[in-house]
Amino acid sequence: MKRIKLDKIDLQILSDLQTNGRMTNVELAKRAGISAPPCLRRVKSLEEQGFIQGYYAQLDPSLMGYGVCIFAMVSLSSQADTDLAKFKAWTQDHHNIREVHMLSGDIDFLLKIVAKDWDEYQEFLGKALTAAPFVSKVKSSLAIEMTKNDPGIPVSVK
Repeated sequence: MKRIKLDKIDLQILSDLQTNGRMTNVELAKRAGISAPPCLRRVKSLEEQGFIQGYYAQLDPSLMGYGVCIFAMVSLSSQADTDLAKFKAWTQDHHNIREVHMLSGDIDFLLKIVAKDWDEYQEFLGKALTAAPFVSKVKSSLAIEMTKNDPGIPVSVK
């Protein structure tokens, strides 16, 4: 599908939806300076083009019973494409792994993992993560405090 060039209105729509995905089409149109029908068409087009990948509610982990967040730096014993693919597929089956970032350098993957407590994470580490395909080393860092949590990416609306 051919990509569209984003104009000021598209950028405003993307910025507003990224901040508040529940904003009504009428409010979105008003903020973008257009009427509701063309605003809705633009949103649909931005979804079809892949600029908008989904909508979700941001939940409070502690209220949902997840008291710890751990960043695990994982090194694999092999970086062959098939082995990397096996590890990436393995991470998809573990719902406590919330983010997976493949890195360059000494560390192959950075995982963001949530757990109810440190003991639950230690059990996951010992029974699952260190036994995952091609894992040779895991270094864990417990997140002490989240001081910033801006979702998405910066969108400059000029």
